[in-house]
Amino acid sequence: MSSPLGRLRAGLRRTATAWASRFGALAREEPLAAGAPPAGDPPDGAILEALEELLIEADVGVRAADRIVSRIRQGEDGGGPGVEVRERVKREIRRILAGTDAGVNGGDPRRAPDRERDAARATRTPWVVLVVGVNGTGKTTTVGKLAHRFRAEGASPLICAADTFRAAAVEQVAAWAERASVDIVRAGANADPAAVVFDAIQAGCARGRDVVLVDTAGRLHTRADLMGELAKIRRVAGRALAGAPHEVLLVLDATVGQNGVAQARTFLESADITGIVLTKLDGTAKGGVAVAIGADLGLPIRYVGVGEGIDDLVPFSADEYVDALFERAW
Repeated sequence: MSSPLGRLRAGLRRTATAWASRFGALAREEPLAAGAPPAGDPPDGAILEALEELLIEADVGVRAADRIVSRIRQGEDGGGPGVEVRERVKREIRRILAGTDAGVNGGDPRRAPDRERDAARATRTPWVVLVVGVNGTGKTTTVGKLAHRFRAEGASPLICAADTFRAAAVEQVAAWAERASVDIVRAGANADPAAVVFDAIQAGCARGRDVVLVDTAGRLHTRADLMGELAKIRRVAGRALAGAPHEVLLVLDATVGQNGVAQARTFLESADITGIVLTKLDGTAKGGVAVAIGADLGLPIRYVGVGEGIDDLVPFSADEYVDALFERAW
């Protein structure tokens, strides 16, 4: 079995190849370091305009692209003699992603760096996690993989099957619970999802579970009634256990690129999202959307999906992501 870093690099292979192709063409047409001005000085306007267009095409988003290019243009990126534009772009992407790691999210401790989140989790038992998103992003799969990961780390998770409306949804998450060797709390078809969550949290408390993972129904971010139902689930969770839910993870499909950012923005307004799970990273060249999430939303990316196996949900690391993204020369 490869390491998490190895799986992340493999998952980003399509994106890294696309970036090397795009930016390599720019480097051949407009040498980024060999010509005038010297490396470390602000490149000329034509190069920077072309660079900004390529960054937008690479799904980092308009805001992130503007921020990266503006800092390079104004010499605020720390570039010095001998520093190529490639390295300066790399540094700025690291800076954007580090901003989310530093918890620059309105001071909400639930959006704090992973190490602080993990320390908080150790003091609150059970740690209740709502997993939300639109249909088809991989929510149920994510719940199963998270359960497996928590169990492998020595925790005792419990899965709550709160998607009571979609045909076969409970059976699907039950299959994942069996695969991950964890217990599940479920109810009959068309049961009130909030009631199922209440029962699951109480069961988690009674059984001494460390984590309760709640699989919610997929919902369009444009449907006010469905978003209202999600708000009800959050309220009921708080009645079952003070402070719950402790995390609300939004699952985004990396293959939809910038559309995922629009989804996240609406969920952020309605569902108090605390972190992102970016799935299907291995099936797309749009992995640059992680940068857009950091620049536009200020939300930490907690995990990324890099394959279909139960171990193919890995913790997100800004440093490892950037290294993998720039692994190929351009």
